[in-house]
Amino acid sequence: MARKRSKANYFTKETEDYIVKFNESTDQTYRQKIFTEHIYFPFYKLAENIIHTFKFYYTDVDKIEDLKHEIVSVLYEEKIMKFDPTNGAKAYSYFGTIVKRWLINYNNKNYKKLKQIGSWDDVEDGYMPDVNENDDIGITLAQFMDKWITETYEILEDIFKKESELHIADAVLTIFRTRNDLEIFKKKALYIYIREITDCDTPSLTRVITKLKLDFQEKYQKLYDEGLISNKVL
Repeated sequence: MARKRSKANYFTKETEDYIVKFNESTDQTYRQKIFTEHIYFPFYKLAENIIHTFKFYYTDVDKIEDLKHEIVSVLYEEKIMKFDPTNGAKAYSYFGTIVKRWLINYNNKNYKKLKQIGSWDDVEDGYMPDVNENDDIGITLAQFMDKWITETYEILEDIFKKESELHIADAVLTIFRTRNDLEIFKKKALYIYIREITDCDTPSLTRVITKLKLDFQEKYQKLYDEGLISNKVL
């Protein structure tokens, strides 16, 4: 049986080569030609697939199409020149990680904005409600996990120094973040799924998950000991 491809054929080694050529050139006309003909579409499809795969639908634009173009603009104006193939990262993984992190921050900001203006028809229930003196003051396990995921994303590069482990950790956190939309949640199935999307080996995946698990348990236990974890399930 043929091995499943780890990435879509819209973003190939040729795409990466053109990104390198784009960064090496000082000719603006040539750079614009390269970007328009060889880089724009892969960036556009990358944004599109990540938005829909992980359901980043809390936006402040009228259409998802506008969001995709905004992401391409961010990659073009702020990120493409920072790609360095000598660091060991592949362009597909490098820019995919950037897009996911950007969308997570964007999504969270817009959720909070919608919540503040009272647009409850546009958002799902599940975030922490206002409490009164008779309420359980702790946060639930689900709310702690959401908080831990967001905070861990911000320090991921401090926890994992290797590019390969950083890529695996990013995939693990992304799966945890979208856990409510997953149809699989058995350990073996998740391991297989993560290996497919990161193209990593099992020992590397185990090392990353172990480190994340220890960090999660340590921070959870601290809040639990302080009485800040609710007895409620959700």
